[in-house]
Amino acid sequence: MSLVALSIDAMLPALPDIGRDLGVARRNDTQHVITAIFLGIALGQILFGPLSDRIGRRPTIAAGLLTYMAGCLVSMLASTFPMMIAGRVLQGIGVAAPRIVTIAMVRDRYEGRQMARLMSLAMSIFILVPTVAPALGQAILWIGDWRSIFAAILSVAALALAWFWLRQPETLPAARRLPLSFLAVGRAALEVVRSRVALSYTLATGFVFAPFLAYLSSCEQILRDVYDAGSLFALWFGVLSLAFGCASLLNGRLVVEHGMRRLARAAALTMTVVSAAFLALSFAFAGVPAFWLMMAYLLAVFFCIGLLFGNLNALAMAPLGHIAGVGAAVVASLTTFIGLPLGALVGQSFDGTMYWQTAAFALAGAGVLWAIRRAEGSRPALRLRPRKRRAGR
Repeated sequence: MSLVALSIDAMLPALPDIGRDLGVARRNDTQHVITAIFLGIALGQILFGPLSDRIGRRPTIAAGLLTYMAGCLVSMLASTFPMMIAGRVLQGIGVAAPRIVTIAMVRDRYEGRQMARLMSLAMSIFILVPTVAPALGQAILWIGDWRSIFAAILSVAALALAWFWLRQPETLPAARRLPLSFLAVGRAALEVVRSRVALSYTLATGFVFAPFLAYLSSCEQILRDVYDAGSLFALWFGVLSLAFGCASLLNGRLVVEHGMRRLARAAALTMTVVSAAFLALSFAFAGVPAFWLMMAYLLAVFFCIGLLFGNLNALAMAPLGHIAGVGAAVVASLTTFIGLPLGALVGQSFDGTMYWQTAAFALAGAGVLWAIRRAEGSRPALRLRPRKRRAGR
């Protein structure tokens, strides 16, 4: 799963070089190098989720990693910006397999709070990668060029594929596999959309994803262009990523005691209030508050997001255990299709201030609160405890 973060964050220091070498006219257009991979992920999840229900989890992830490696080659050899974007979309399609099928693998064996705890542990590793990925990208740029970064992540993917194939057992027995047909996929997708609980929490996750994507695509401009971070960009980006990872780790303990809904509601409310306050404060600084204020604000927001992602995903998947593969694919794809255009709009609106980004976080928090209320109104309680085996089994 960490290949997603590596593919995004290792490229951040190289965005100006990519734009210059491939003739990108507008500075904001280099953000498409980041958003394009998410478009591929959204498409790939629809393919690999149902495929994993048919042929099993292991071969599906292997096929995705091979596709991802092909995308790395296309981007590495790109001579034009459209070719670069095509390679990034292909990378996203491929990396969607490990991203989404690993969730289904967890759902094959766990549910409720236990699933949320395990997903939080996985997310903490997923988020620890951004603390070092920009520094890795920057180090590669000191001894090579941006094409060398693609060569490096291609090598990491090859190692991940070898390790996974040798070590990971199959979690979906043949007796539980489903036939692969457009009709079956359509029925499963319709079930997800018709489930008020699953759809509400999917909407909530999409609301959170939108401003987070906007930050990812514009953070290099914010930290370097606005706050003149220079070579310290990787350091400050890593510090902010640690807040996300720490929240994911802490969530694994808190969720057992307080429950997923309660934590998600508290995190969304905090993000909304803090963002609204920071937006008001920004007007006193012409949209560019002091660096320490901005960092303190983003640390608080990313801590909230770290609590939200793991819990909202687990809540969305809770009613979908019988269609875990396609259910995870539909949930994740809808999340991306909701967040991608909104996040790209916020990112493309970047004007050298924090107005748009902060307002997006505030609106996202309010949207999550609405979605949680919508879900709770349909079903008072979900089964939140892991299954217990009967004695003698």
